[in-house]
Amino acid sequence: MQIPPLSRRGLGRWLAAGAALAAGTSRAADLPLFDAHIHYSHDAWELVPPKQAVTILRQAGLRGALVSSSDDEGTQRLAAEAPDLIVPELRPYRSRGEIGSWMKDTSVIAYLEQRLAKHRYVGIGEFHLYGADADLPVPRRMVALARERGLLLHAHSDVECIERLLVQWPEARILWAHSGFERPDAVRAVLRRHPRLWCDLAFRGDHASGSSVDPAWRAAFDEFPGRFMVGTDTFTPERWHYIPVHAASSRAWLASLPTALGEAIAWRNAGTLIQAVRGAPAA
Repeated sequence: MQIPPLSRRGLGRWLAAGAALAAGTSRAADLPLFDAHIHYSHDAWELVPPKQAVTILRQAGLRGALVSSSDDEGTQRLAAEAPDLIVPELRPYRSRGEIGSWMKDTSVIAYLEQRLAKHRYVGIGEFHLYGADADLPVPRRMVALARERGLLLHAHSDVECIERLLVQWPEARILWAHSGFERPDAVRAVLRRHPRLWCDLAFRGDHASGSSVDPAWRAAFDEFPGRFMVGTDTFTPERWHYIPVHAASSRAWLASLPTALGEAIAWRNAGTLIQAVRGAPAA
């Protein structure tokens, strides 16, 4: 799936939300955030060096960030720079160009096995995988590796793929990237069927505008207050500079929710999920 570049309208919404936050309540300004969708891939390392990247994350007021990269070296550089802030996950890509081919590349298995033996992670992903490709040998081995270690799966996938992954491993914890880019009523239907599925809201502009939450998304948040979390998705290097603006935007609409619900989506859900993964025994 091709993700469109940030539109002027989308950036305008973010900037407007940031301005609203600057004049807003202390509750919004002080709301902790955990960003559940950050990439620090090879094309970002020189443009945004590790120290600068960590400074950006801290300036955004993040209490944690779930980070993956292509290849994994980026994640390890950030984790070394800020072990208190970075929560590593392992992406199966060694370069950006593998997004559409990794699931048929058997060399990915050795790469995953080597990295898993060398470093600690909470999950595997974010990976792009759709439909029946979930049952190919490489993804099946990836799921088996996650199962052996009790790791989260962070899937940029359609509904069919999510359900095929759960057939392979019914006890899997899956974080559904971008909530599948599905409409909120469809997201609710999938969440009802699968209690071990969580959703990030990265790179979505439909759930809120400024401090106003879309009613259909508000219904989803009310029904599943423990299953959503915010994310930025720094899939290109320049998006690193949007992290503080996105954090301001997120705080603006989260502060309009009841306190418990806003805090859950802002940081508590991500923290609860990660602690559950870290405490889970390996298969």
